[in-house]
Formats: sequence, C-alpha cells, structure tokens
Amino acid sequence: MSQKNEDQQPECAAIVDSSLGQELEKDECQVLTNVMKVRALTDAEVLVKEGDGDNKLFILTKGKLIVSSEIDGKNVPVYTMKVGECAGTRAFVDLAPRRATLRAEGNTVVYTLEPADFESLLESHPRIVYKVMRGLFRLTHINLMRMNVETQELSNYIHKSGGRY
Repeated sequence: MSQKNEDQQPECAAIVDSSLGQELEKDECQVLTNVMKVRALTDAEVLVKEGDGDNKLFILTKGKLIVSSEIDGKNVPVYTMKVGECAGTRAFVDLAPRRATLRAEGNTVVYTLEPADFESLLESHPRIVYKVMRGLFRLTHINLMRMNVETQELSNYIHKSGGRY
C-alpha cells in the first residue's frame, strides 16, 4: 500500500543529484522542495498506469521503477529507471495522458511535482522555473539522441550495413 507522506519534506540533495536539478543552487532547490511531495511505494505497487490523466512529474530517489507499455494486450517492461532519473516529462509539460505504466521494484520513493504547483513559482521565482525547464529540455534532448542512435542501429541491422550482423 502506498504512503503519500504529505508531511515529509523532499531533500535537496536528491533533487540536485537528479537529472532535473543539476543547475539549482541550494536556496533555489529549497524553494522547489516546498512545492514537491514525497511518495513511498512498496514492491510491485503501480505509481501510474498507461492512459492515466495524472500529470505529475516524478524524480526517483530510492529503489527502482519498471517502465512498461501495453503491447498486443500485454504489459511489457521496456526500461528500468535508476535513482536520479525523472519520469513523466511529457505528461507534465503537455498535460497529456500517460504513455507508460510505472511500477515499483522493491521499496521505492519518488518526489512528485504537480504542474500547477510548479507554475505557482513563475512570478515569485522565474529563475528556478527557467532552470527546471532547461533540465526538462535537456532530458528530452538526451532521450531524442538515444532514440536516433537506436533507430540508426536498427536501420543498419535491417539493411545489413554499418557493422557485422
């Protein structure tokens, strides 16, 4: 059973160590933690399901999250997230339904950020919003570059070029 831990405050160190908060100064990170929440999950507990309208951004701070997609009616694992990685960037930015299911492997802790809570910082702390958005852009760019490499490798395999296959 999940524990929302609403009274527990996220720690700055975990945010700064994440792929999202690398540019944040300690005081900026503290401001961000004031609008974030902590969520603890037990082994095999589902954080979000594919198709859900939940738009929270997640930072994995303890444990592992299994990312899976429904393929031919079956829930197929496609990636295992590690501590420091973020999930839900597309849902967070586009306010779109989830494209994957996230399930805990072992005891897991994530920090959550609601779009409305993040947007509440726009007027009072625009620099923090800017730095976090740069982090989100950087994550998206890294994922796009990785997908381009994988697509090229697949193309090379199909056309038997660029290496031994």
